[in-house]
Amino acid sequence: MKHDVKKYLSVCENDIENICKFLYSHPEESYKEEKSSEFICEVLNKHGFKVEKNILDIKNSFYAYKGNGHPKICFLCEYDSIPNEGHITGHNMLSAISTLAGLCLGNAVDNLDYGSSIIIGCPGEYLGGTKGVMAKQGVFDDIDSVMVIHPDVVTCESGTSSAVIPLSIKFTGKNELSFLSESKYTALDAILLTFNILNTLSKGFCNDLEIHSILSEGGKTPLLVPGTVEGKFYIRAKDMCLASKGEEKIKIIAKTVGDLMNMPPKFSLYEPPNEELLSNSTLNRLLNNNLKESGIINICESRNINASLGIGCISKKVPCIHSYIKIIEDDNIKYGTKEFAKATVEPFALEQCKKAGISLALTGLDLITNKELLSEAKQEFFKNISK
Repeated sequence: MKHDVKKYLSVCENDIENICKFLYSHPEESYKEEKSSEFICEVLNKHGFKVEKNILDIKNSFYAYKGNGHPKICFLCEYDSIPNEGHITGHNMLSAISTLAGLCLGNAVDNLDYGSSIIIGCPGEYLGGTKGVMAKQGVFDDIDSVMVIHPDVVTCESGTSSAVIPLSIKFTGKNELSFLSESKYTALDAILLTFNILNTLSKGFCNDLEIHSILSEGGKTPLLVPGTVEGKFYIRAKDMCLASKGEEKIKIIAKTVGDLMNMPPKFSLYEPPNEELLSNSTLNRLLNNNLKESGIINICESRNINASLGIGCISKKVPCIHSYIKIIEDDNIKYGTKEFAKATVEPFALEQCKKAGISLALTGLDLITNKELLSEAKQEFFKNISK
């Protein structure tokens, strides 16, 4: 069966390289990834996958399927880029890796009467993403495992990520000419006082809780008193429980300010929140073994990052990993730069992409053909979410 996975690389190799290069040459912003999504879907259709576009009415998303029921192994594509910067974090290659994994596993399950390969396209990752919405709406409820390998400057096991709550606070007062205003307090006074109180009190917060904020709407000219102002907050913590406590503290501050100024605040989420990632050590172990068989020997221990990841929400639903693969030869190249983006289409990176994709597919095949391994991953998952 492993031969069925590996031999399919020769069939789809050009298509995988073309995905990486096309997305690199046609970078698209979050939630505007029309060409990228369509290009990947065309490749999936070509290789016999059933593709449903715009799942849950999410534009530029897709759900591609091939196989025969459970176990269902899922790989995720992300294809948005940073405006005016391009694919500086390598989402073009991430999509190529996941597509290769799905195609090669799909070829293997063609020769089985059980097991499925699934590829899900998830737009908008840089702006909170759509994975959380998909998880809440049950897209992953019937899936047995989700795996991703992200391009990077080092090869590492999947670790943890931060939980993030993106909170908006709005105050509304009178919209009037400043030189005719008789108001004692303005909406701008309210949001600035909220910032100042938070800045002082946050010095006493624990080290695992960070709050970053901007004045996103505060008026356009001193001639006019702004009627509505808005502050946006990123509440980042080691887990969602701690992030929620931080959110409650900010709301208490804003409500107190609103009571003092007779100007009640309005709260909302301006992006989908992301939960912390719960990595599955069983999946890490299996993937490491397959990476080493593919020639990738030096694998660092679990990597814990301060950023949030959309897959964190999924990891509360199904066993998950989000691993990292080194794609650069020149160690002076930094992640998140245009030099890194350019490296994704260089020969060394494309070879790493293929090794990573094959390794993911082989890990999926391990789970499909060995019930004990899948059971081990699920037992660990249920133990982790029960803590």
